[in-house]
Amino acid sequence: MTRSGPFVSDVPTAEATAAWRAACAAAGCPERTGTEHVPVAGAVGRVLAEPVWAVRSSPAFDSAAMDGIAVRAAETVGAADTTPVLLADFAVVDTGDPMPVGYDAVVMREHVHHTADGRAELRAAVPPYEHVRSIGEDISATELLLPAGHRMRPVDVAAAAAAGAVAPAVHRRPHVVVIPTGDEIRPVGTEPGPGEILDTNSIMLVAQAREAGCTAAATEIVPDDPERITAALRAAAAGADLVVLIAGSSAGRDDHTAGVVAGAGTLAVHGVAVRPGHPVVLGVVEGGTPVLGAPGYPVSAALTFEIFALPLLAALEGAAPRERPSTTARLARKLASVIGSDDWVRVRLGRVGGEVVATPLPRGAGVLTSLVRADGLLVVPAGVEGHHAGERVRVELLRGLAEIARTIVAIGSHDLVLDMAASALRSADPLLTLASSNVGSLGGLVALRDGLCHLAGSHLLDPATGAYTLPYVDRLLGDLDVAVVRLVHRDQGLIVAPGNPLGLTGIDDLVRPGLRYVNRQRGAGTRALLDHELGARGVDPSAVPGYAREEHTHLAVAAAVAAGRADAGMGILAAARAFGLDFVPVAQEPYDLVVRADALDDPLLAPLWALLDDPAFRGGIEALGGYSCAETGRRVR
Repeated sequence: MTRSGPFVSDVPTAEATAAWRAACAAAGCPERTGTEHVPVAGAVGRVLAEPVWAVRSSPAFDSAAMDGIAVRAAETVGAADTTPVLLADFAVVDTGDPMPVGYDAVVMREHVHHTADGRAELRAAVPPYEHVRSIGEDISATELLLPAGHRMRPVDVAAAAAAGAVAPAVHRRPHVVVIPTGDEIRPVGTEPGPGEILDTNSIMLVAQAREAGCTAAATEIVPDDPERITAALRAAAAGADLVVLIAGSSAGRDDHTAGVVAGAGTLAVHGVAVRPGHPVVLGVVEGGTPVLGAPGYPVSAALTFEIFALPLLAALEGAAPRERPSTTARLARKLASVIGSDDWVRVRLGRVGGEVVATPLPRGAGVLTSLVRADGLLVVPAGVEGHHAGERVRVELLRGLAEIARTIVAIGSHDLVLDMAASALRSADPLLTLASSNVGSLGGLVALRDGLCHLAGSHLLDPATGAYTLPYVDRLLGDLDVAVVRLVHRDQGLIVAPGNPLGLTGIDDLVRPGLRYVNRQRGAGTRALLDHELGARGVDPSAVPGYAREEHTHLAVAAAVAAGRADAGMGILAAARAFGLDFVPVAQEPYDLVVRADALDDPLLAPLWALLDDPAFRGGIEALGGYSCAETGRRVR
């Protein structure tokens, strides 16, 4: 199944893995790393190359399991409260002491009364071997304690030591060498210029390898020169069990990885049906070293390392790949997927109404924060087009279910105050998480209606009445008993470049020919505000250049203006300030939190309501600019 040539293929994941392993076998790659002996105390995390057999029993003798007195059980028969037994023949023992010869039971110290003449008074009989640890109770000499292929845990090294193991045989840790490539890549710690990128992928991949129990190191950054990349690959392969080439795996003019791997050995696969990570390269360097060509986008690099490298590295140690626990969750919103590729979707998780709810995070291969914020991974198989909102799906867990149960799920409109609240809540209670998903006010209300979130952030303007949020609550939520809590009032306006070079004064200027506007997504309250303002002026939205271009957060709008990709976009003053931009006020609006009325007293939400009453927190909000906390925390319905 060799894939050579300039074009990226779509090889199914299982087929790609099989082709890579076949190429490695044909090239003589070792199936296992070598064996070494390590002190048992330092064997945690290592994989046994040979079984551990007990060379001695534990305990090695019959021993007392309690502090008390050693007795002959037969001499205690008949002891009771009304007919105590007095013993003159006993031995005082402490926990762990060898049992004195001739004694077969221990009476706990607190159950013994010593008489004035030194005898022991017992008021209950004891059976033979009561509170006695028999020889070999834990481990018997010659028994198999741990099999080959077992990854050692702290309890394992303790048991091995008790069984007489001094230096168990383990597989050498696989060594991974990461080679970053690209003319635009700069070392971390330098200040990148326009078009330059910091080499964060090397840090991440080296850390992933070490987390998997390997040794790992990164080389110097190699420019986009096939000969230099080839030389670096050959040099790394000489001392590595796996080489990872970062970037250059696609089919662009500076993408040399596939050609370099083919020239240095065997190109097994170029392009796998997995997203993100489609252009991955799998091959082997002449002499017997596997090579993984990881895409340059960070999410693609991280996931392709997990999908392809981790199983190979585990196999080199003779261990099973580590598997995450999983759970069933309801999707908070519709999830579309492209047919033909396994789609790895990062999700945030929370428990709402007794069920785990999964909210998809941004899908871009370059959105590393989607992995940072993810609580789980949802794999949509290649033959599935996606899932509907509310559908139950299987999710691999990146956090424990106990942590997920302490997560407040907020879905709806984006606002910086929710980010501030998430930070403040976590600072006060490390077990508490506020997870916000930005799908627009309308999407938040629908999610609340369907029982998929605790809170819906909303600032929807109703053009017919001029009121915010409440008319939509009435229309969308019907008879559902909900409460509406005021979060803030905030200034909305046009975010423009520093100095407002185009001299924009308001909504009327958005129809200027050549203006580049960036809009919010359908269902967003900010977009509803713009549509209302345009309608009040009799302006067709299509007359605004760029109206169809959408971003999902205020910060994304500000980022587009700051990068010079747009001249203006509607957003909040705090977002403009965050990017050092100017702001043309348009309106002040309320931003509210909608919650089911029966959840208002939920202990999970109590810290949030307390935070909204905190004067220091309110002061921090207003310091952002463009916010008023005069009504923060007030229930408006």
